Amino acid sequence: MPSHVACVMDGNGRWAARRSLPRTSGHRAAEATVIDVIEAARTAGVRWLSLYAFSTENWQRPDDEVDFLMWLVRRVVRKHAALLHARGIRCRFLGVADPRIPAPLARDFADLMTLTATNRGMTLTVAFDHGGRADIVEAARSLIRSGVPADAVDERQFAAHLPFPDTPDVDLVIRTSGEQRISNFMLWQVAYAEWVFPPVLWPDFRAPHFVECLRTYQSRDRRFGGVTPHANGEPHP
Repeated sequence: MPSHVACVMDGNGRWAARRSLPRTSGHRAAEATVIDVIEAARTAGVRWLSLYAFSTENWQRPDDEVDFLMWLVRRVVRKHAALLHARGIRCRFLGVADPRIPAPLARDFADLMTLTATNRGMTLTVAFDHGGRADIVEAARSLIRSGVPADAVDERQFAAHLPFPDTPDVDLVIRTSGEQRISNFMLWQVAYAEWVFPPVLWPDFRAPHFVECLRTYQSRDRRFGGVTPHANGEPHP
């Protein structure tokens, strides 16, 4: 079972377009998938689940769509906060640095993190206003501010300056809708992740699809650049 699963929640706009609906309808329909995937991950024993909700590049979308997303995410957070807490899920928000984020939404994020901070079940990280490159740049700035000599910087120390440094590397990334891009998502943490690209659009993605992705992961041979030995101890060619 992968310890850390990350999902790029892709396909809301295409889901709506296929139904001749506004893009906002696709975002609204995605709520049910989010809750279903959280429950499926928790039930399966996944310890860390990360969801890519809003990227630093998404600010380029039309203002009315961005405003709707801000409203929708706030409604979802407030609606499901009690359930997440009751399930023992620790909630975190990765990013949330842009001043364009409405202050009430930022407060709701902070309140949910405080409410669930001592929970010891699954950790749910919602990447909101997140960019993998921005995280790496900020880690470099943090190292410089800390006065760490250049020769003393290694991967372990660099990772310690990333946001939420206790977060383990991602084992499995699921990107729905069939698109095959990283999209600036947790670039440091996904370095050795397995990727699965189910063709299902995110609003149609459900627990059985998630479980199938876990099975795909379990069938992979993760060598991390090494080789897998034969039964007789010799490496595969």
